[in-house]
Amino acid sequence: MTISISALCPESGQLGVAIASSSIAVGARCPWLHAGVGAVSSQNITLPSLGGQTLAGLESGLSPEQAMKRALGEDRFSEYRQITVISASGETSAFSGEYTLGIGQVVEGTDCVAAGNMLANPDVIAAMVDCFETTEGELAARLIAALQAGVSAGGEAGPLHSAAVKVVEDYDWPIVDLRIDWAETNPVTALETLWLDYEPQMNAYLIRALDPREAPSYGVPGDE
Repeated sequence: MTISISALCPESGQLGVAIASSSIAVGARCPWLHAGVGAVSSQNITLPSLGGQTLAGLESGLSPEQAMKRALGEDRFSEYRQITVISASGETSAFSGEYTLGIGQVVEGTDCVAAGNMLANPDVIAAMVDCFETTEGELAARLIAALQAGVSAGGEAGPLHSAAVKVVEDYDWPIVDLRIDWAETNPVTALETLWLDYEPQMNAYLIRALDPREAPSYGVPGDE
């Protein structure tokens, strides 16, 4: 039902998750991030609270493996879950339970970790990690490129319908939080188009938040 990649940009300190699914609104349930702490994707038969619990463990000083195991230890249905974790230092961990749906894979790479279930073939997740590791640019762009690589490698066994990318940096809010909650076809392509529209405006929204005196015009009627 889901493919995802969680990653760190060592240069900027940004953490991010990109995810796509055959289910509706995957971005509302599965990606969990805390600036300076880590990023988690809690997927397969999803228990959203595992994301926050794992991040709380990281913030308390646990390693990704320890934080993930502690969160799973409080879930009596843990064998139905699939989780990836990356810390702000780039350390990763992943879990795919015995009852992961269909073909399930987890792959840990350099500054990234990816996972999927109900895959079309066992090569999808490795293709995502390979793409992320060899792509340059903004973290959000690299994450979306990795999703596209997963789709090109076969993706899920069935059609995808939703996709999301979320990135945190130094603030209490995400600097990127883009979602395609439902598309009949190609939600990852729609997400990429949305990112290309948002990227040129991203810094302006940060300026508006941090120092409204320097904020650029919105360019809409009433604020020419």
